[in-house]
Amino acid sequence: MNTSLLARDITLGYGSDPIISGLSLEVPDNSFTIIIGPNACGKSTLLRGFARLLKPTTGAVLLDGAELRSLKPKEAARKLGLLPQSSIAPDGITVADLVGRGRFPHQNAMRTWSREDERAVAEALDATGTTELSRRLVDELSGGQRQRVWVAMALAQQTGHLLLDEPTTFLDIAHQIDLMELFAELHQGGTTLVAVLHDLNHAARYATHLVAMRDGAIVAQGDPREIITAELVEAVYDLPCSVITDPISGTPLVLPLGGRRAAVG
Repeated sequence: MNTSLLARDITLGYGSDPIISGLSLEVPDNSFTIIIGPNACGKSTLLRGFARLLKPTTGAVLLDGAELRSLKPKEAARKLGLLPQSSIAPDGITVADLVGRGRFPHQNAMRTWSREDERAVAEALDATGTTELSRRLVDELSGGQRQRVWVAMALAQQTGHLLLDEPTTFLDIAHQIDLMELFAELHQGGTTLVAVLHDLNHAARYATHLVAMRDGAIVAQGDPREIITAELVEAVYDLPCSVITDPISGTPLVLPLGGRRAAVG
């Protein structure tokens, strides 16, 4: 397994209390790696460490053999894109201008806006179905439309690695599937994706490498077809369930069992 993005014995947290301690993870190159787990298990914290938003107090995140934090911001941004869990657009900015900001890492004093930038923005808008929104103000959009625009900005960055923190937030089921299919196409085109998802069945269907976390630690990782079992789901989520084969995709399908509320009570 080749890997150019990895965490080595990292400790991450907020303030004096670590959420993740001594964790190591190798992201397979050209994979669609999806991290799952219950709320507050450390999924988004780990992703923030990969995105340089949190500095490890011990250990390091490496990209192409170099410590990620040693790279200059623009150099890192040309290699690693991020769709954060929540984003705030500047007041009065249009969709096209916001998506265009994804091209910032590729520009400098000698290279300003180009036809290549124009093409990248147009392709990102088209891929996310937001071309018709390009002249509208981001403030005017619904939550789902805004999310697709933020995805477009990340795509316009055209990086080899793309980090996605709960990318289907605010989207209805049809747009969730559209977006997951888009990410699958990006993966097939050679982009390495790392996503945090709450929807276990989406993760099972689309991940090529699944990472299950609980209490700041990795419980299991590997091919979803091999690691998703009823025992694993109950160990990670405290959720009794049955796991069957999805008749459409052939991937594991998790069916929660009834009566959990009564059992908890």
